[in-house]
Amino acid sequence: MSRQLAIVTGAGSGIGRAIAWKFADAGYQVVGADLNDDAAAESAAKYPDMMTAEHVDVADAESVTSLCRAVTAIGTPATIVNAAGWDRTDKFINEDAEFARKVVEINYLGPVAMCREFARVMIDAGRGGRIVNIASDAGRVGSAGETIYAGAKGGVIAFTKSLARELARDGINVNCVCPGPTDTPLFAAQPEHLRQALIKSIPFRRVAEPSEIADAVYFFASPASRYVTGQILSVDGGLTMAG
Repeated sequence: MSRQLAIVTGAGSGIGRAIAWKFADAGYQVVGADLNDDAAAESAAKYPDMMTAEHVDVADAESVTSLCRAVTAIGTPATIVNAAGWDRTDKFINEDAEFARKVVEINYLGPVAMCREFARVMIDAGRGGRIVNIASDAGRVGSAGETIYAGAKGGVIAFTKSLARELARDGINVNCVCPGPTDTPLFAAQPEHLRQALIKSIPFRRVAEPSEIADAVYFFASPASRYVTGQILSVDGGLTMAG
């Protein structure tokens, strides 16, 4: 296979879909993985020659292992993007242990499992590579109504920095993109008053387009960032510039 191979989780919708399309448009062979098979297939249909859909439940270690087997049958990935995520806004005191476990398993342990499987493949291949984790500005500065999610994403940020130190000797760059409020189905599901309050608090007075998050992710995968690792980039219209 002559094209570079990129793996994107959460590729069925929102930011993950935009990232997968960005890489396909840039000439990568893309594996778009998602828990929702129909959504992943719909994403892949836009680039039938450049993108294929695969199933993955990032909260299930066996599912991640199966994805790794399917991907390595195609080739060695040059870039891994951990974009799968899940949340529900509510007061911390209303959230039970089952909810907390699900948030942590998907948003933190999911990227951990993906990196464990695919870093081994990259190291064995000896060609280096790029890992980009999608966290959130909630993990940098906190977010009322998303306390457990913010904790999990803060874990992703610390994990990214530590993994970058470990994998630098193998030529693997590890970086993190922290989106602010973005025009996704999750944002659209928020109450109108909350959406408007968020927009007013952003200096640019609008939320991000998913493609703008994808641009930042692609920078970390491109040759332009070959000497950049362990970095956290907020893409939030200036919302947390003082954070």
